[in-house]
Amino acid sequence: MPQSGWLMKQCAFKALRKVFLITSGVLSILSFPIDGQAKNDWEKLQSTHFIIYYKEAPLDFVQGVEKAAEQYYGEIADNLGYTRYESWTYDKRAKIYIYNDQEDYVVSARQFKWSHGSASVKTKEIRTFPSAHGFFDSTLPHELGHIIFREFIGFSGQVPGWMDEGVAMYQEKAKRWGANKAVKQAIAAKKFMPLHELTYMTLYSETPQETVDLFYSEAASVTYYIITELGKVRFGYFCEKLKQGSSLDNALNYAFPRIKDLDALNKAWLEYLKE
Repeated sequence: MPQSGWLMKQCAFKALRKVFLITSGVLSILSFPIDGQAKNDWEKLQSTHFIIYYKEAPLDFVQGVEKAAEQYYGEIADNLGYTRYESWTYDKRAKIYIYNDQEDYVVSARQFKWSHGSASVKTKEIRTFPSAHGFFDSTLPHELGHIIFREFIGFSGQVPGWMDEGVAMYQEKAKRWGANKAVKQAIAAKKFMPLHELTYMTLYSETPQETVDLFYSEAASVTYYIITELGKVRFGYFCEKLKQGSSLDNALNYAFPRIKDLDALNKAWLEYLKE
């Protein structure tokens, strides 16, 4: 079983440095403590679905995070057909920790210097700092995508890694719109990886960057195809069957009658890319 700690991303999502492995078609997520500081050391700003902890960060930045987080929450929940808002209110709200600066973030949150944001999916916590590159446009919607998707689907189902990442990348408009072009280029160059290969592949630190980038482009592209072309409602049925423990093929066949298995999805997706 693969293991994953903090889901840390750079703005460009240099995934070969990420701290999770994708293997056997399943992404398993574990959480770890943040730092030794008590919550009463932090100031906090509370909104409907978030509690934002900060110390010396500018208040306008904190308020900007609050506004963006609430906006993304609504958009992502709508994208996924997720309506269980009560699991994100009161003491179940997600937490966002804003460290004073990059040095404070790296030392206190025990992150790498290249990291601009990190998240724990199970505990619904995100960490960053003011001026973190790409936080509002990339890191925040991506990590919230992971958190909300796992809230929706749970942790016990057989969820392929490309789907977990694809859903998160779908929340980033730039990544969503640019993915199809990258996949079409891979097809033309005969470097395309079919879904069966994508589902069971493992990403290691030594994996070539080109392969890593293609994995994420394909994940974003096929997820976009499923949600927008096959339908958001049917995507919800698909997720529900996976949550119940169905195999990937059975869940596909249940939710999408003309998609009997992974190979059929791969074929339909490729036909869509030819249009």
